[in-house]
Amino acid sequence: MAKQTRQRILDSALTMFNALGEPNVTTNHIADELEISPGNLYYHFRNKDDIIEQLFARFEERMDAALAAPQGRLPGLEDIWLQLHLVFECIWDYRFLHRDLVEILSRNRRLRLRFARILRRANEQAHAVMSGLLQAGIMRASKDELAATATNVLVIATFWLNYAAARGDKDEHAAIRDGIVQVMMLLAPFLRDAERVHLNTLTRAYLD
Repeated sequence: MAKQTRQRILDSALTMFNALGEPNVTTNHIADELEISPGNLYYHFRNKDDIIEQLFARFEERMDAALAAPQGRLPGLEDIWLQLHLVFECIWDYRFLHRDLVEILSRNRRLRLRFARILRRANEQAHAVMSGLLQAGIMRASKDELAATATNVLVIATFWLNYAAARGDKDEHAAIRDGIVQVMMLLAPFLRDAERVHLNTLTRAYLD
């Protein structure tokens, strides 16, 4: 029962943080939403930052899985497309972390370090995937071009949904779709002719 209550608190907090913004939600709001006493909530979590850390742990675990590279073979464009979809869905499901990022990280050093680790992992993975595309003969790029493109991919993937929200986009699926296409277009100038045609085919099929 205690484990179930703890899970309900986390699920409700995530929903409210995403809908209202983390700074606008208190532990009392969460307790009221669940119709439990504040004391019951504090039995499971010391304070709101404790709840945020537990939600971040779930986000971290899911993002690590999304960033996993194909095993035993070089990546293809379809692998990148799938990986981006998993990353964008994860960011959307925990969008309060990115929308309120500065506020949250400014008061929690542990989360600053953990978020920096995720960014390093994502940056390493972006470099590794693009190096794999070079090795597979799918891409042509210099070392500097590869490094700059990997950084641009990381920046857009991390903050695209913030940008979509700022411009008033309401459709989750459209925002994710547009973000994936935007990232893939960063690769287009470096693709060999046949692979660029393949990317255009994938893009048209995805947008239809």
